[in-house]
Amino acid sequence: MIQLLAIEWGTIGIKAAQFILSFSILILLHEFGHFITARWFKARVEKFYLFFNPWFSLWKTKKGETEYGLGWIPLGGYVKISGMIDESMDKEAMKLPPQPYEFRAKPAWQRLIIMLGGIIVNIILAILIFIMILWVWGERYMPPSSAKYGIHADSLAKANGFRDGDMITHVGGLPLKDILNLRGQIVYNEGPAEITVIRDGNTLNLPYTNDLIRKLNTRNAGSFVSLRVPFVVKSFSAGSGAEKAGVKKGDRIVGVDSASLLYYNDFTDYMQQQKGRKSISLKVLRGKDSLSYTVNLDENGKVGAWPVVEFDELGFHSEKKKYGFFEAIPAGFRKCWNTLGKYVQGLKQLFNGKAKASESVGSVISIGSIYPDKWDWQIFWTLTAVFSIVLAFMNVLPVPGLDGGHALFTLAEMITGKKPSDKFLEYAQIVGMVLLLGLMAYALGLDIFRMFK
Repeated sequence: MIQLLAIEWGTIGIKAAQFILSFSILILLHEFGHFITARWFKARVEKFYLFFNPWFSLWKTKKGETEYGLGWIPLGGYVKISGMIDESMDKEAMKLPPQPYEFRAKPAWQRLIIMLGGIIVNIILAILIFIMILWVWGERYMPPSSAKYGIHADSLAKANGFRDGDMITHVGGLPLKDILNLRGQIVYNEGPAEITVIRDGNTLNLPYTNDLIRKLNTRNAGSFVSLRVPFVVKSFSAGSGAEKAGVKKGDRIVGVDSASLLYYNDFTDYMQQQKGRKSISLKVLRGKDSLSYTVNLDENGKVGAWPVVEFDELGFHSEKKKYGFFEAIPAGFRKCWNTLGKYVQGLKQLFNGKAKASESVGSVISIGSIYPDKWDWQIFWTLTAVFSIVLAFMNVLPVPGLDGGHALFTLAEMITGKKPSDKFLEYAQIVGMVLLLGLMAYALGLDIFRMFK
């Protein structure tokens, strides 16, 4: 019960709302791709559902030949097309002679387009979202030159040769454009496995192995590196010892006792070693004045002061590339293609030792946790575009039960002139469903294991 009370349910609710809205958009438009192409070729669509509805539906209505509804299991959606062997496994209808309005009565090329309709819509959606994101928000990045205090290296980074204050300039021989995207550039680097840093005026090349990439691909990799920033006080906790002692907003904390602590990470590292103490001598800068305050610590050993975290307020210079509408169109196509390439590269890493499924694969729990704690439309639409690409790619895989499996059998029919039997398609659908449900159960099990661990 104590653990349940400790969970930040408000944060979880915000993440869940973003996840549900994002995937509802993706599912509806994916299924609409099948629906509109089926109707285009005059194939009857019996059902169009968001979420699955075994036994009952939360809402449904019928218009014309199609029943529209909302299911109660939020793991996907579906359209049921007459005369098609799908997850409904409607065997009785398949025993009857084909009717002109049925999927199986349509020419192979029309069936192929119907099966690929959802994938095509997902790709178009991703491109349109990327175009709009670039047009509305542009691209913001933090060039390495803006990291005026260098980087803060966490334990993993330090184990791989990084030090606080390093200035990172290149990854794999290529210039680092965005210091905040260092982790991604290392993971997807296809050049020499080395990172160039400037340390104390000297240029060093730090080599790394696949082991680092594997650790960066895990869900507990930490920040790896972040910008080293001064501890400028922005706010105080209720009952803050620092505020009671006389510390004010805008003060810069520069030391504790006799220790010089010019950066926020130095302060937090030092304070972790002061457990059990009741008070400290806090050194601050206020304008040109150096001041000292005796601060009483709370029961957790905290001073009760929170730092400024916005880079702009700290004087860091980020850059923004703006796009006109017509400039954003080709840029949106490129971003879609690059995102797909990185996703495929990430899948390859599951087989070349740079990632482990047990450390990287996750279910809807992991996917939902990616969304931010606060609603941010730019992040929301970016993640929606990325997952639209992922959904398209996963569905195009030639696995029975997926759109790609149906498309593969249709292509084989078009090449050989021989249509697979309904019994073969029925067994293939069963095998595919078992594989997919097994993979979903495996991913969900990994997430549950990580939660308890």
